[in-house]
Amino acid sequence: MRAGYLQFRPKFGDVDFNIKKINSLIGKNKFDLLVLPELANSGYLFSDKKELAELSEEIPNGKFCKALQEICSKNKCYIVSGICEVSGNKFYNSSILVYPDGKIVTYRKIHLFNTEKKWFTPGDLPLRSNDITLKSSEKVKIGMMICFDWIFPETARTLALQGVQILCHPSNLVMQYCQRAMFTRALENHIFTITANRIGKDIKKDGEIFFTGQSVIVSPKGEYIHTGSKNKEECVIVNIDPKIASDKFINPENNLYKDRRKKFYKIH
Repeated sequence: MRAGYLQFRPKFGDVDFNIKKINSLIGKNKFDLLVLPELANSGYLFSDKKELAELSEEIPNGKFCKALQEICSKNKCYIVSGICEVSGNKFYNSSILVYPDGKIVTYRKIHLFNTEKKWFTPGDLPLRSNDITLKSSEKVKIGMMICFDWIFPETARTLALQGVQILCHPSNLVMQYCQRAMFTRALENHIFTITANRIGKDIKKDGEIFFTGQSVIVSPKGEYIHTGSKNKEECVIVNIDPKIASDKFINPENNLYKDRRKKFYKIH
């Protein structure tokens, strides 16, 4: 299958600009699955709740959702994207999986990073495997996590134990560790990982924040299939075989999952 990421600099507070930028970067690229950064509709650095309310949208009826549904319908593809969500009186740092038929599956970030705790409610939806169907009729299992979720190995392992073959990871990374750590997340679970990071800065009167770019696609063997630029907007698509992620043997005698000794694990 053809899968990849779209790395760009969302313009804070301008969803129309961000939609146009996404469409422009996709261009004539053909893909089955594309992962976009965290909070791709809104930008990251909020100053107050009023601003947050203005830039959040309901799923699936918001402008950004509708734009991604149109792209997926037109291209018969799947997109995973970070999104600033409002539901009732709560705001979530969320990710959506958009299907070609318009269906949307939502995940809400469960591990909030730093000042995100001022704005967002921690996620209340379970980590889950989602089936997508390729043009070849092959079914592929994908899962979603968002940015700082990466540092908790339980996140990726929970998804992997549900059979996820591709872990989609919308991000706004500011530390230098994650891109290197995804080697371990991919290898220890024997899955593909696609981390779609953003580039550039969000600059506000009360502060600024710089993002590290370098989106990565990693194989189940920990091979870096592609590493993105630190500061270039790009849409990168590669060929991968999801079936590789279904084979959990690392040698004839050791299976990563069958060899687990659950009675010795005390994680609470």
